[in-house]
Amino acid sequence: MKRYDLIYLFLASLCLIGGVYIGMRMGFRHDYTLLPVHVHLNLIGWTSLALFGLSYRAFPELGETRLAAIHFWLSAPSGLLFPLSIYIAMQEVRWPSLVFAPMWFFGVLVFALNIGRVLFGRVQAAPESKPALSL
Repeated sequence: MKRYDLIYLFLASLCLIGGVYIGMRMGFRHDYTLLPVHVHLNLIGWTSLALFGLSYRAFPELGETRLAAIHFWLSAPSGLLFPLSIYIAMQEVRWPSLVFAPMWFFGVLVFALNIGRVLFGRVQAAPESKPALSL
């Protein structure tokens, strides 16, 4: 089984580091030009990727589907590169955002589809022999 939970949490932590660094830099310099990058690193990178990881941890059956792999390969790269593409767009080069924004959107759609398939019984739920969040 792929450890999507830990991979997502690791990537989220990298985004958190970047988001905090940019936030501190803006605060120290009183220059808020990078605010859109900061916000997207924290919201898409840290928050969303971490919630994906926690979702796969809490509901292991989500990670046992083909949709989990598709979700990962759409969301992990775009979760990291979409905030970067916003920075690049601020330099008047917009094409990366035109790639990574839709890639992120389709990743989110696949995640919702995966949850729906598990919720509505298309995928067999894992037996509840132990708590899903036990360490």
